[in-house]
Amino acid sequence: MKKLVSLFLSIFVVLGILAACSNNAEETTATEKVETSTETSSDQFPVTIQDALDQEVVIEKQPERIVSLIPSNTEIAFGLGLGEEIVGVSDFDNYPEEVNEKEKIGGMEFNVEKIISLKPDLVLAHASSAHNSKDGLDQLRNAGITVLVVNDAKSFEEVYESIEMIGKATGKTKEAEVMINNMKEKVEEIRTKAKEIQEKAKVFVEVSPAPDIFTTGKGTFMHEMLEIINAENAAGDQEGWVQLTEEAIIQLNPDVIVTTYGYYVENPVEQVLSRKGWENVSAIQNKRVYDVNSDAVTRSGPRLVEGLEELASVVYPEVFKK
Repeated sequence: MKKLVSLFLSIFVVLGILAACSNNAEETTATEKVETSTETSSDQFPVTIQDALDQEVVIEKQPERIVSLIPSNTEIAFGLGLGEEIVGVSDFDNYPEEVNEKEKIGGMEFNVEKIISLKPDLVLAHASSAHNSKDGLDQLRNAGITVLVVNDAKSFEEVYESIEMIGKATGKTKEAEVMINNMKEKVEEIRTKAKEIQEKAKVFVEVSPAPDIFTTGKGTFMHEMLEIINAENAAGDQEGWVQLTEEAIIQLNPDVIVTTYGYYVENPVEQVLSRKGWENVSAIQNKRVYDVNSDAVTRSGPRLVEGLEELASVVYPEVFKK
């Protein structure tokens, strides 16, 4: 179990490390492919971008073949309408469904030869793994492939920066602007609605199960989301990803417990509810334990808005349930 938790957390950080607005009868969300700009995208090139490693990356022409090394970059690219241009994705990519039709280029250790064989114009790398993958990225650069290292976003604002960077690199600046505005509008709508809440719920987030329970403190998407929906993070005095003992969690006495590991643990809610010694915890007594989509609340892409909506609906169902 400890090996499983360790593996999960390393993958979770790398990947983590994730809006609806109506217009008359039509509705567009941040996760949908946005309408293509009427401007000629190729007119925007060449462009120079300062990437997450503070390197100036020059992109001479609009990329026609793109490889993405991390799911968050992939989801942003698909959302910008670049599904046809994406020719390779990581083994961890699972959204949208079209990624299953793309060539796989490896996981945290990507296959350099495979990527080169796909003849990409642009490789979208990520700051969370760039230092560990330095040799591989240098091999791609030496092969004449443009590599752009996207920032490791830890907040909504930084996700907007990621979207803007990818949009500029691919000639989709207008589409990126629409995606960002859709996300901002939805987040603000939720924030405004949450101001109605008079009594904050204390929420404990479990990102890995017992016996090695990890949670999210400050500097994580889950913490920011809890602030947006006007809830209290039970581990809000902690920083980043932290491990807590069961005794410490019991003392916190959260009103709500949210798990994010239902995709690999069977019946996570039932497991939490049946823990011995937890009978007096408020969340257990009131059966307020919920599992949410891990990708949507940790992956630094447009689906963070969906994660925010899901979190709001389980913490404050009387306010946010449709």
